[in-house]
Amino acid sequence: MGGNEPENEVAVTIAPYRALSLDGGGMRGIYTAAFLSRLSGHFANGRGKGALDLGKGFDLIAGTSTGAIVASALANGNSMDEVVSLYRKHGAKIFPHRIAGKRSALARVSKGGKYVREGDTALRSALADVLGEVSLADVYHKRGISLAIPTVLMSEHRALVFKKTPKSGSRDDKYPLVDICMASSAAPIYRSLAAVTDPNCPDGPKQIFADGGLWANNPILVALIDALANAAPDQPIELFSLGTCPRPEGEHISEDEVHRSMLDWSLGADVGPLSISAQEFAFDNMARLLAGALSDCGRSIRRIRFPNKPVPASMMPFLALDDTRPEAMDRLIAQANTDADLTKSACDDPHNAEGQMIRRLFEGLEPAPEIPLSSLLASN
Repeated sequence: MGGNEPENEVAVTIAPYRALSLDGGGMRGIYTAAFLSRLSGHFANGRGKGALDLGKGFDLIAGTSTGAIVASALANGNSMDEVVSLYRKHGAKIFPHRIAGKRSALARVSKGGKYVREGDTALRSALADVLGEVSLADVYHKRGISLAIPTVLMSEHRALVFKKTPKSGSRDDKYPLVDICMASSAAPIYRSLAAVTDPNCPDGPKQIFADGGLWANNPILVALIDALANAAPDQPIELFSLGTCPRPEGEHISEDEVHRSMLDWSLGADVGPLSISAQEFAFDNMARLLAGALSDCGRSIRRIRFPNKPVPASMMPFLALDDTRPEAMDRLIAQANTDADLTKSACDDPHNAEGQMIRRLFEGLEPAPEIPLSSLLASN
């Protein structure tokens, strides 16, 4: 052996850059929060901890619409049980009238303005109770978590992502999480557009936004692009993507049924779910293909979409975006618990590669903060 060769050389493992992508889906956000609560609880119990700080497990969290609410709560340090309670307590006020077919759509015509105004007030109040006055910059500087929240800027009819990352600059720093969530979840027909004060020009006219789900209901590509922009060149990327218990879609349409009018589309209310389903499938597969192509070029990218099994047919009556019935919320939570239990089983299987990736994430989490960032800032 040559005398200049290194002895006992140890390979250095680089910690992965972890990103979380959270879909939109209206009231189905209660599924997302319940799933994360249940799965996190399994690992907390196994480690003898009261709760784990799931938000701190990620370098970046991207969330659209209802996913923006869950993302902001994770970044703020709120428990997912608190988010479940938000939907349970305030859901019926946020969506005071459910659109369920042509008759209810017609009934919405005369009182629609009243319903969306009431919903706007209820959502802002509920978000303020949970998120306080925390801004994007507060989350980044005090919690070390980057956020990326898609929306639509109505003055230019263009996509916009509220973000704070190491490379995003300071444009969005002062925006409160409450305003960002209002902007990202402003679903046409179902809710009001969001009128938001520009913190960089507080005396100017308010900015108007529409739901980010119009173009990125599944924000996995937003998360992947920002991960690529911010991870170190040799740092592996792990991308976790979570849906909102999306319903199995598709319909048989005969040739003589193709001439649909506005009423046949429930005055537009049926277009939103169609767009969401098409986007979820398309964006997930584009991300899969892009991640695979980059991995073939030497960039390590691993992606998990969980849960990844079909939704039971028995869930179909409870998956409308604006369904606030107690039985619908109960069924979503029950399904989330079942799916989280199955995911934990995958994590306990040493031969399940995706399960082991999830396991490493949760086993590396810190204990949950005693109080969320919003409460900490309010007390200072």
